[in-house]
Amino acid sequence: MLLVHRPRALYAAFDRFPTRKGASTHIARFAPALFEEYGGGLLYVVGDERLPVHQVEDEVEIVRFAAPVPNLLERAVAFGTHLGRLLEEAADGLEVCHFRDPWSGVPILERPHRYSTVFEVNALPSIELPCAFPSIAPRTLDKIRAAESFCLDAADRIVTPSRTTRDFLARRGVPVSKVDVVPNGADPVPRLPRPFDAPDTYLIYFGALQPWQGVDTLLRAFARLADLEELRLVVCGSAHSRAARGAEKLAEKLGLGERVLWRWELPARELEPWLSNALLSVAPLRACSRNVEQGCAPLKVIESLAAGVPVVASDLPPVREIVADGVEGRLVAPDRPADLARAIRVLLHVPGLRDEMARAAREKAARELSWDRSVSLLKGVYRSLRPAAATPSTTQLPAEDRDVPSVEGPQVALA
Repeated sequence: MLLVHRPRALYAAFDRFPTRKGASTHIARFAPALFEEYGGGLLYVVGDERLPVHQVEDEVEIVRFAAPVPNLLERAVAFGTHLGRLLEEAADGLEVCHFRDPWSGVPILERPHRYSTVFEVNALPSIELPCAFPSIAPRTLDKIRAAESFCLDAADRIVTPSRTTRDFLARRGVPVSKVDVVPNGADPVPRLPRPFDAPDTYLIYFGALQPWQGVDTLLRAFARLADLEELRLVVCGSAHSRAARGAEKLAEKLGLGERVLWRWELPARELEPWLSNALLSVAPLRACSRNVEQGCAPLKVIESLAAGVPVVASDLPPVREIVADGVEGRLVAPDRPADLARAIRVLLHVPGLRDEMARAAREKAARELSWDRSVSLLKGVYRSLRPAAATPSTTQLPAEDRDVPSVEGPQVALA
């Protein structure tokens, strides 16, 4: 395709954009930071039949890959191939390429180039995919890990949202000096009018419902609070996915019925009133390799603090980076419904403590977890980059690791 602009910067992500998922929120903050530094640029993401394939907004050009490829890994490879074609057209003017995944990184890093490169590691597919596809072949994972390692080695800088993920990358051989921790952020949310259909007293869970989010633990914990007859649980899901439908069935099986309210794909302006009026926000993350070994930086936790809502969350290393137990909320052993229910019950019975936590939550978010602070840190990474050497880089992924086998089964987006 013929690009309208000659971009100086590229932001590439194998994620659908925009959506209500956390990855989309992240892109919406980080891509503009890049384009502000370089006077515009090219955003290359995944689209669908509802979104334009090519979009121009002032100095920013958006290209969406929307080919109907059902298989996840085949779609990822096709996404990278299409990016390679875009680079044939755009590479001469590029000064920096920022990418979120190996599917974007391999074509960016393989071609001879003088542009600088930033690999944003929020999650690695070699960790994520086995959670979604437990039967994935070891040979497939080996090829994916090889692509990840190629990108980790060849990128000029790496940014990641948590110290836990930084330490994980160090165990994979990445020099710590090459990694910048740029936390996720949130804008402050004032106390807003209660939604007209909101119950008087409720807990809230919001975000995606993949298995590693632990919503099943939350539902089982909520079933143990049946004696609190007026209490409700509001689940605001980012997508009505297969996992979401499974959660609905579990709620029915547990006899929760009308005690759980389901809301789907709410835009931020509709979600914020639900969040700001909740008694507590719950983030029951599972103790799995995705959350513990690799690490995560759950936006739902940060956004809850910014709204002044105390959080009850799993006691995991990346969560401890955000919430201090007993200060902004409570941390409980993961995957234990009884412990989660007990922590919720105690906070419900001590409103004064909840008020103290709410104040501390707002202060923590404003001081350490604002998007302004995160964007400032990211721009510092861009300003630290220097033009590459006069001789173009020619690093290439070994041929035996170039083709990734297909993954059959339900399709999920990497988050």
